[in-house]
Amino acid sequence: MEDNIKIKLNIGDRLYPLTIQRSQEFYFREAAKVIEKTVKSLEENYSVRDKQDLLAMCCIQFAAKNLQNKSKSGDSDTEVEKIILKMIDDIDKSILTS
Repeated sequence: MEDNIKIKLNIGDRLYPLTIQRSQEFYFREAAKVIEKTVKSLEENYSVRDKQDLLAMCCIQFAAKNLQNKSKSGDSDTEVEKIILKMIDDIDKSILTS
């Protein structure tokens, strides 16, 4: 049986009740803090006051960052794969010339 707990997160002046795994509580609470901080920053830097618009802008920022990170991760995976293939090729050449 999973160890589920019920928590309430306050985001954009609204409470969101969630049932999550106890082991994930820290991450959900930290995510709520990051969202609140981002919403406040957007509110200070833009003339937008509607919480729904601010939350949408926040979501767009997070989604864009997530896609950027996935792209960077994919690039590094490709680079690692190239390095590994070169190493295998070098080992094969070394074995053949021995």
